[in-house]
Amino acid sequence: MSDLQTEAPLLPVLICPDPQLRKVARVVTEAHREEVAALVPAMFATMYKAPGIGLAAPQVGRLLRVVTIDVAPDGAAAPLALINPEIIGASAETVVQQEGCLSVPEQYADVTRPARVRVRYMDEQWVKREIEAEGLLAACVQHEIDHLNGVLFVDYLTALKRNILLRKLAKAQKELKGK
Repeated sequence: MSDLQTEAPLLPVLICPDPQLRKVARVVTEAHREEVAALVPAMFATMYKAPGIGLAAPQVGRLLRVVTIDVAPDGAAAPLALINPEIIGASAETVVQQEGCLSVPEQYADVTRPARVRVRYMDEQWVKREIEAEGLLAACVQHEIDHLNGVLFVDYLTALKRNILLRKLAKAQKELKGK
């Protein structure tokens, strides 16, 4: 993690059921360049502090198509910022992985997603790039891009599982406020 990312301001993470989490983020344009340049380090700092492995701009109240990810193991840093990411290919093969979310704290569930995806995006220097992702990176990229479209991982669950999980979250949040 760079000094810039540790010294950047922390942003408040919105918690479900905040309605902002259900909104579709806007495409980033050249007009957003300065805003994104300040937002990305703050998102990394917030993500690392949480701690988390991914964060989408809508989770911190910014409706821009910006995602930060770092799935490097054992404290190694491999920060990846994706601007206007889009999935341009996905495998027919699927995998089930347990997912959690900074906007749905302390709640986890198994989610089925494509095992591999190809993603097109712009990096922090506004260079167009593509990556092939599999494993944890594939799941994380899909999870964060879902946030840009107002979708949460709980939306992949059965209604019964989703309701149980969201009730547990509401109870935990109520207890937190009571302290």
